[in-house]
Amino acid sequence: MIVGIDLGTTHSLIGIYDGGRPHLIANPLGELLTPSVVALDGDGRLLVGAAARDRMAIAPERGAAVFKRYMGTDRVVHLGDRSFRAEELSAMVLRALVADAESQLGEKVTEAVISVPAYFSDSQRKATRIAGELAGLKVERLINEPTAAALAYGLQERKDESTFLIFDLGGGTFDVSILEAFDGVMQVHATAGDNYLGGEDFLQALLADCCASWNIRGSDLPANLRAQLAARVERAKHQLSSAHEAEVNFTLDGRDLQWRIDEDRFAKLVEPLVQRLRAPIERALRDARLDPQQLDEVVLVGGASRMPLVARLIARMLGKLPLRHVSPDQAIGLGAAVAAGMKARDETLEEIVLTDVSPYTLGIATSRTDERGRRSDGHFAPLIERNATVPVSRVETFWPSQDFQTELKLEVYQGESPRVANNVRLGELNIRIPKKKAQENPIDVRFTYDVNGVLQVEVEVIATKQRHELILEKNPGAMGREEIAARFAALAALKVHPREQQANIAVVARCERLYEEHLGEARELLSRWLTRFIATLESQDTVQIERERRELSAALDDFEQQVR
Repeated sequence: MIVGIDLGTTHSLIGIYDGGRPHLIANPLGELLTPSVVALDGDGRLLVGAAARDRMAIAPERGAAVFKRYMGTDRVVHLGDRSFRAEELSAMVLRALVADAESQLGEKVTEAVISVPAYFSDSQRKATRIAGELAGLKVERLINEPTAAALAYGLQERKDESTFLIFDLGGGTFDVSILEAFDGVMQVHATAGDNYLGGEDFLQALLADCCASWNIRGSDLPANLRAQLAARVERAKHQLSSAHEAEVNFTLDGRDLQWRIDEDRFAKLVEPLVQRLRAPIERALRDARLDPQQLDEVVLVGGASRMPLVARLIARMLGKLPLRHVSPDQAIGLGAAVAAGMKARDETLEEIVLTDVSPYTLGIATSRTDERGRRSDGHFAPLIERNATVPVSRVETFWPSQDFQTELKLEVYQGESPRVANNVRLGELNIRIPKKKAQENPIDVRFTYDVNGVLQVEVEVIATKQRHELILEKNPGAMGREEIAARFAALAALKVHPREQQANIAVVARCERLYEEHLGEARELLSRWLTRFIATLESQDTVQIERERRELSAALDDFEQQVR
């Protein structure tokens, strides 16, 4: 069984393609969106999703979120006394999603198509594959999130040739892609973005303003209070998507504090972030050699695209109202499910050719000599420029920098700077060459970049016909095969609550989180509810447990609505 997965910064989804359309699969709480949050409970057992999010509000030091931003780095996140990399945390989320799918489908899930931001680098894509491997999945295909969104909208089914701009603002990343659909082909012409810009940054801007209005520093708050305040400010941000004003009430050191925010104030606070949204749009249009009026449609996806200021930005820049008839939160997951159907060669899907582009320029480090004969090192020589359609292969000829060299060190980089010091080093290849004058000793360097983001470097020494090859599967900070195997075994040994208990654990964690957030009579009420539900759990009467869980969930919904 092959599934499609949207592995998001704030939420993740899983789906399949069946009966001629994509279907998303609900988690044990009956929800399609699973929070991309991982935590350990008091017994050291693993929590994923809503239960982990609520547990993290009580004990932030035992939980992790927004770790997608660390993919492709060697950064370590601490959960209590344990340490995990972003790949491992992502693998825990993937395992929970797969368990949901297997429970509903009644069969083993072995393979997945996973979506990634179009602007993810080579190392980030490899880290995503490793996360899938750690989760026990075969990941032969990664699909760019904007391309997945286009599939969810069925843009490939349009009869006329059309050009689209996909604006994807998620919780932690931002992508812009320009695609053209024609004759069963969906071709990406350009992509641009910012891997460190998303809804989380808009939240932090609001949080900073809230704290400043109360003359406090967020960093000075205890971790649990900071998490509680962030959750309330997050709710206020969501309210601004449908209301002109929102407020936050908070009790701190015996003081009842209130903070109000309206649309105009919000727009002023986040203006620097809005300006960061503009640059990738302009760059993508420039690289695609298009004017805004040449676009047929604009599509908004990603939860953060719900903010009204995003629609206003698009209308001002592109002169168009965006398509929004597919849920921005679900579009990428639905598109990944369509891609899974295509991978499985579902007979109800027409044959579609998906082309993509290289998000970054790829090249090597070289030396150069100026008109006065002065040589300098560290220059970047591009072989494959950004937004080249993939798969792509390019070859260039180079010469040694000095006469009678016997060895060359070929360093491979990605980036847009003319100096390699400002780009990302991907790897190197050491090559033996014959002892000759530089101009008599050329080498051919070929870069081949495929649809899965794997770069193959081939070098031929012309004089000897000797060939060298480097397949860049390991980047700085990436795990090697032995480490992957060791971490796979360690993850398998983690204690996990049975799936059938997940809904009960989640409602208990939610009740405990609300208890910690409130005082007085509210606490007394929550304590009574929690005591009664735990007693019901101990009875092991599944019918009664399910009934009381539904009742408690509804009561907590009403409670949160009243205290906002």
